Amino acid sequence: MTQEQNKIQSSVDRSFYKEKEIMERILSALNSGLVLLDPELNVVWANEMISKMFPGKDLNGKKCYVIAENRTSPCDDCQSIKAFRDGKIHHREFQNKLSKRWHHVIAFPIKDEQGRVVNVLESTTDIDDRKQTEISLKKAFKEIKALKKRLEEENIYLKSTLRDALHFSEIIGSSRALKYVLTRIEQVSETDTSVLILGETGVGKELVARAIHDNSPRSKKSFISVNCAALQPALIESELFGHERGAFTGALQLRKGRFELADGGTLFLDEIGELPQEIQVKLLRVLQEGTYERVGGSKTLKSDARIIVATNRNLDREVGEGNFRSDLFYRLNVFPITVPPLRKRVEDIPLLVDHFVQLFNKKFNKHVETISKPDLEKLQSYSWPGNVRELCNIIERAMIISQGTMLSLKDLTSLLTQHTNRSGQSSQQDDKQLLPLEEVERNHIRDALDETGWQINGLKGAARILKMNPSTLRSRIKKLGIRRP
Repeated sequence: MTQEQNKIQSSVDRSFYKEKEIMERILSALNSGLVLLDPELNVVWANEMISKMFPGKDLNGKKCYVIAENRTSPCDDCQSIKAFRDGKIHHREFQNKLSKRWHHVIAFPIKDEQGRVVNVLESTTDIDDRKQTEISLKKAFKEIKALKKRLEEENIYLKSTLRDALHFSEIIGSSRALKYVLTRIEQVSETDTSVLILGETGVGKELVARAIHDNSPRSKKSFISVNCAALQPALIESELFGHERGAFTGALQLRKGRFELADGGTLFLDEIGELPQEIQVKLLRVLQEGTYERVGGSKTLKSDARIIVATNRNLDREVGEGNFRSDLFYRLNVFPITVPPLRKRVEDIPLLVDHFVQLFNKKFNKHVETISKPDLEKLQSYSWPGNVRELCNIIERAMIISQGTMLSLKDLTSLLTQHTNRSGQSSQQDDKQLLPLEEVERNHIRDALDETGWQINGLKGAARILKMNPSTLRSRIKKLGIRRP
């Protein structure tokens, strides 16, 4: 070799080693540990990061699995062996058995000119911090999921508790009679079925209607209440269905009716028995076809309002006397709910008194806390012809005159004895006039069934209590449409 050739070779060697040095510095500066393995999994070369991962160990010429985990055989699911076999890149995450730290390993096959894998460059990155964060997040998500499930279960329990406590909106009480009403509310709320609410004046029929609405899928929409008895007969149609401009004298502009305002929500028609016959026909059409027209208009409008009606009248009798259309009655009487008078649930009076006291404490800025036992007994022995509404008025008057923390009824004694008989029990005469015989029978049978846990046969069965043949009782239950709540 000539001097010139030696000079060139020397220059090439220097350049090669320089590039090698630069490459090794680059590889050593990486955050990943790098080892070059031969087909026997011996370490041919390693960068500084690997040395830091395994301090104090001689790496060159040693088996990678001995270095990593002091094994006598290759690791399970070894990625480098896979790379040697198929010439593809392989990777996985694993936890080192010695250090207990998590790593991410990638095996890169290095091939010769014939395409044979002669070495594998294995890159190992410490991912323990990330993995621990990931594990913590998974644990947190699992805990959140468990907490969500527990909260859902608790929510179901609380809903059940609230239902058992019987507080639907402003409906307050714990009597069996009221519990049955609330069960009926719960049964029908999720449907779009028309509801007929029966009961005396002042029992809270509108509260029942609102409870049905509030517990229904329509609760986000409007609840429109109409007192049919308070509307002038000549204006009832306009109030319900609306009118076009110029439809009659004084109709200066288009006006939407209650059906239109209640679209998507609930329309409550109180005192339905007061509707004139001609309006009953139009209401029947809405119930059957879901369509109507404004007064003076020709455009047919669609109604998506749920209809709930209420009355203190005996509609059966009204139908028989020709005052109420039978087809409308049958259309409305799909799901009747009878709200009991206050005298039928006197055990609810203490709860109601407490409720009204708290209400008027806020209104009058008073601090009444209790009522004497004799006064409470007076309230419970009174017949309450005006029902809950009358009780509310009585408590309001008592709150006005009361001083201190005790509710005083001293100026209302004469009023409270007016509708109470000598035995201290409310007169039941009115009750017999309020409900048809069928309804009285239905309630009586239902009370017996509730008392026996709906057991018909046997010594403790309802049939024995009612002194009826079990088969006869079953027949009456079916005929009267009595269903177990």
